[in-house]
Amino acid sequence: MMRGWIQLRGLRLTVAMVMVPGLMGLGEVGFGQSPAGTSAVQAAPPAAVAAAPDAAKQIATMQAKLNDWPQLGRYAAENAALGGTPKRQKRVVFYGDSITDGWGRRPNTGTFFPGKAYVNRGISGQTTPQMVVRFRQDVIDLNPSAVVILAGTNDVAGNTGPMTPKMTEDNFTSMADLAKVNGIKVIIASITPAFDYPWKKGLEPAGKIKELNTWLETFCKDRGLTYLDYYAALTDEQGGMKTGTSFDGVHPNAAGYAIMTPLAEAAIQQALAAK
Repeated sequence: MMRGWIQLRGLRLTVAMVMVPGLMGLGEVGFGQSPAGTSAVQAAPPAAVAAAPDAAKQIATMQAKLNDWPQLGRYAAENAALGGTPKRQKRVVFYGDSITDGWGRRPNTGTFFPGKAYVNRGISGQTTPQMVVRFRQDVIDLNPSAVVILAGTNDVAGNTGPMTPKMTEDNFTSMADLAKVNGIKVIIASITPAFDYPWKKGLEPAGKIKELNTWLETFCKDRGLTYLDYYAALTDEQGGMKTGTSFDGVHPNAAGYAIMTPLAEAAIQQALAAK
């Protein structure tokens, strides 16, 4: 470990650098007055050394995200193995974030439409701009009859940076346009309720979600798309998930998905029957 300081007009910047294989990182940064003639050599606290492996892990995680921001690699192999649309069956892609991703995969979420040619292409944590980028690979190229799009809550949470409602609306518009031009029936689901986000508290998302859902419903009516209203069936009086329907106030459990399943099935049949 190397340690030194830089004198900048009476201020001392003290930097402890911890060397680990393949990584040079900052273990400590401190600011303070530097009296004339005093020594800057101090012992680095143990916490600086202990933090190095965590810093390396965080940097590796961030680098992986930068290398594949839309996460095109997540389903690349599964898409290749899936092949063409099964005969006498209507393939439907469920496209979204963790609420789609966890359906039937996470313990205590029930089963994901057994016996149906329904394909789960949810990715936990994703926002609508990421979903626009991977729409061709994970939806269009699978040649489905319909797509169920459930997204937007991570936009409200700012998972990939601050977003305005207009940004989210534009991304829904882009996905709907891409689907329609490729002959895919579009089902847009309401954003599911959330009174608060466990990973980013204090954003007060309930009102923002309700406003986006109003826009989504109007958009579907104006464009002749199918609107799938999960929100009305799941919300409580505060705009959060009903008691007993989620793990954490955001992600549905088996009871929540049991409410969502027949609503999704009815919306799919409505979309497929539409001319």
